[in-house]
Amino acid sequence: MKVLKDIIYGVDLDSIKGDTGVMIKSIEFDSRKVVEGSLFVAIKGLNSDGHKFIDNAIKNGASAVIYNDYFLKEEKITFIKTKNTRKSLAIVASNFYDNPSKKIKLVGITGTNGKTTVATTLFNLFNKAGLKSGLISTINIQYAGVEIKNHHTTPDPKKINEILNKMSQKEIEFCFMEVSSHGIDQDRINGLKFYCGVFTNITRDHLDYHKSFASYRDIKKRFFDNLESDSYAIINSDDKNSKFMVQNCSSKVKTFGIKNMADNMAKVLEIDFSGMLLKINDKEFWTPLIGKFNASNILAVFSVAYIAGIKSIEILRILSQAKVINGRFEIYKTPNNAFVIIDYAHTPNSLENVIETISQIRTKNELFTTIIGCGGNRDVGKRSKMGEIVLNGCDRVIFTSDNPRYEKPEKIINDMLLDIDPNNMKKISKIINRREAIERGCSKLNSGDILLVVGKGHETYQEIKGEKIPFSDIKVVKESFS
Repeated sequence: MKVLKDIIYGVDLDSIKGDTGVMIKSIEFDSRKVVEGSLFVAIKGLNSDGHKFIDNAIKNGASAVIYNDYFLKEEKITFIKTKNTRKSLAIVASNFYDNPSKKIKLVGITGTNGKTTVATTLFNLFNKAGLKSGLISTINIQYAGVEIKNHHTTPDPKKINEILNKMSQKEIEFCFMEVSSHGIDQDRINGLKFYCGVFTNITRDHLDYHKSFASYRDIKKRFFDNLESDSYAIINSDDKNSKFMVQNCSSKVKTFGIKNMADNMAKVLEIDFSGMLLKINDKEFWTPLIGKFNASNILAVFSVAYIAGIKSIEILRILSQAKVINGRFEIYKTPNNAFVIIDYAHTPNSLENVIETISQIRTKNELFTTIIGCGGNRDVGKRSKMGEIVLNGCDRVIFTSDNPRYEKPEKIINDMLLDIDPNNMKKISKIINRREAIERGCSKLNSGDILLVVGKGHETYQEIKGEKIPFSDIKVVKESFS
């Protein structure tokens, strides 16, 4: 339990009505979870407004309420008015859990692609190097033998601080956290102290939410604007927006790159379906991770590890044993010696990267097929771009359902096929049912052939009309050969 006045320290206050000396048992922004002694923070969300549930929170026993827009009644509880309840939630959550980000070296990884690979690889590397570490990623949360499934790339501020506090109690030294544009925009990381921020890249994504690329880019930039002077910003110099990202950044800036000059540089010397021979700075090593995009991810990992004080030879030794992340260029070799690749690629740039990598490896004597769809109720503008990329890069394409949500899969596929080159028509098949599409693709594989299944990667469900129906690409692939 904490005293309310201590919890609200640092909150931009408009007014306070009531006693700030009351004891607070928990912080909640869902009125249904409020218990006797809770502080309820009313958040205006995309689908609902917590201010409508203040009365419910009071009935459930709330001792105090943080709000922005509410007609005050005579109540025997404390009301705290603030301009931004989202920012307030992040600050009070940090205070309630004793500011755990100041006790752990927190590394935030942001960018359109590569966040999960970089964060997870860092987590594995640091633990193998003897530095107790934690992970908050799209796939899961891990620390000290604990593993929790995660439902948001960047969790809500209460969850983040609760987890960081538990990590601190387990004497975790570093935590690697994916930082999404939604997380930045919705102030989920407000009040956190970062040891280091990593920028992987930025390309078109989430425009259904951000409305424009400029807005999306500016929100990513905000993360680096807010880094403190004793922290590091590690930036991909190959990305054309890299300088923009750090133009107002007060932290120490380090760069990595493959094409452009940088503090740490890499070159791909050899590549096949078993891995890559890389040269980082002046040292060569083999890694099971594949593709130029993964070379960039590895450089980001190397850069963080190096500034943290791990010797370069030790970094490369551990990276040579790196595990492929579930659903990130995950390769399944079939009983008849064909290759099925499962990848999360769901943006034009990530799809282009994956297809380019396969094109570098293949002999062109084999058949290269891709199974693809696009998510429903998301950025419509990218659909035709992804259709064009996949048709120009593959021998055959099966268009199918992804996470259609509340849209019809047929409509999504038609959007992907707008303005296509007539010469590509013969490459196209349409199989709406994703299981059937994967089974069909697998059944046509001969020795050496390549099947790429993109869009869902690690996900274990399909989102259809508000339901999450159990579904796994890799599971269906394996079942197709059993």
